[in-house]
Amino acid sequence: MTNFSRETLKLYFVAGTQDCRHLPHTPEQNLLGVLETALQNGITCYQLREKGAHALQDEARIRRLAGECRALCRRYGVPFVLNNDVRSALAWGADGVHIGQQDMPLREAANLCRGKIFLGISNNSLANAQTSAAAACADYLAAGPIFPTQSKPDAKAPVGVDLVRQVRAAGIAAPLVAIGGITAGTAPLLRAAGADGIAVISAIAAAADVAQAVRALAADGAA
Repeated sequence: MTNFSRETLKLYFVAGTQDCRHLPHTPEQNLLGVLETALQNGITCYQLREKGAHALQDEARIRRLAGECRALCRRYGVPFVLNNDVRSALAWGADGVHIGQQDMPLREAANLCRGKIFLGISNNSLANAQTSAAAACADYLAAGPIFPTQSKPDAKAPVGVDLVRQVRAAGIAAPLVAIGGITAGTAPLLRAAGADGIAVISAIAAAADVAQAVRALAADGAA
């Protein structure tokens, strides 16, 4: 099992081929190119989230892509996380898996992952976070969407920076990453509110200059 710490969450990049479709090459080439640039410039964790109408649909193709993403992450010493599917994450050699509240029973996910891969759980309310923390099953919690986001068409209503403050005020000490519409300009607000890190999709994947975008996002976290 790859070592996990709060530092892992500092700058967490989440993306699939659907987030890089504005680029001119094959879906896989587009994503792998963005990912390698992001790895070279300071991301601390990467999650493959291949999801939505424009995502790859063939499981064999997704598995090959996951293997290539994992190999890149290994080269740069950064954890590789798979979205939603605990069993695939285990079978495909991921370092971690990230699930939503409704993807599968949280304790079942924890039992499958324990001692093998780390587990992250999405939360869009204080009640969700309390449930996740009480179950003592998550290695980290994700809070969001903080701001409006275009990366997830099915995203819930924004919860604002206050959710991060509420989680910490409630005494929940678990590693916490904020996600949803975050930019280099708003990242300091989340860290000041108590988040251990930020997770972004389009702030990196859709950036005109990926290297510069990653460095800007990482700058505050290194301060």
